[in-house]
Amino acid sequence: MSSCKTWRQVTDNTQNHAEMPARRFCIAPMMEWTDRHCRFFHRLLTRRALLYTEMLTTGAVLRGDRARLLRFDVAEHPLALQLGGADPRALAACARIAADLGFDEINLNAGCPSDRVQDGRFGACLMAEPALVGDCVAAMKAAVSIPVTVKCRIGIDDQDPETALESFTRAVEAAGVDVLIVHARKAWLKGLSPRENRDVPPLDYGRVYRLKAAHPRLPVVLNGGIATVDEARAHLAHVDGVMMGRAAYQEPWRLLAVDSVLFGDEPRCRSANDAALALIPYIERELAQGARLHAVTRHLHGLFRAVPGARAFRRRLAEAATQPHAGADVLRAALSLVVDAGQELAHIAA
Repeated sequence: MSSCKTWRQVTDNTQNHAEMPARRFCIAPMMEWTDRHCRFFHRLLTRRALLYTEMLTTGAVLRGDRARLLRFDVAEHPLALQLGGADPRALAACARIAADLGFDEINLNAGCPSDRVQDGRFGACLMAEPALVGDCVAAMKAAVSIPVTVKCRIGIDDQDPETALESFTRAVEAAGVDVLIVHARKAWLKGLSPRENRDVPPLDYGRVYRLKAAHPRLPVVLNGGIATVDEARAHLAHVDGVMMGRAAYQEPWRLLAVDSVLFGDEPRCRSANDAALALIPYIERELAQGARLHAVTRHLHGLFRAVPGARAFRRRLAEAATQPHAGADVLRAALSLVVDAGQELAHIAA
């Protein structure tokens, strides 16, 4: 039996999301990864992290299937919607929609380097147009009362990060941005793929530290290459918050330490096994509403990394959860393959 709260208890005990979300620890928006099932599972692992949706374009929000695209569970709060766009009026309209639906923050993507995003004149290419980004922020600020934030890089292509990031920051700060999230790498719009842009440009944490020192009143959140909660804690000596990306997704067990280490709170679940068991009622609800099991369990594949039985766990989920009528018993069976699942964190730390 799991020792942590079920999805119903999590829903009933969600914090008042009208409050300013905590910024000390965030989980990055990641395309095709941080969907609503992923976010719900992450919330079982940490009650305090600020969660982000995948990026949605203004066109998708204004003309797409909002009931599907913007769906979330109340247990996901605090939750931010990340938007992609460069039209101040369209962004303001999307911000109003999101605020009315109950999102806690609107975040503008000015850091994604993909060709598709560049073709739409948003993402990292906006680093070259700080005045436009300022107009976008001002329009959203005028439209909603919830925080409006921007996620950017330290620069693009041949820009000097010292001057480029400073001019960009001044523009969004003058427009009233509530928080600036900085991925501490350049983005190369030509010559590197989006995947290479996550690894090849060198990290420059010092540049983000200097930005915070130069703008003491602006909350600055650091993103890029943060692999452990201890690393996150070290960065907090220099910035207001940290944002973890791939490590949070690929090794979600790390999130179990967030509440105790960074916030001084009791963790929601004692172990990864407990969190997986607590997810079962949610899975049963989603299956009853037409979801496929794999849509949820694909986010658990890294839950027991380095634990005996982890490979068998992943294999069982990968093979059985994709079957047409797979049910929650597949997860239960997969969990039985993990050796000493209740003690996996102690094993990893040893």
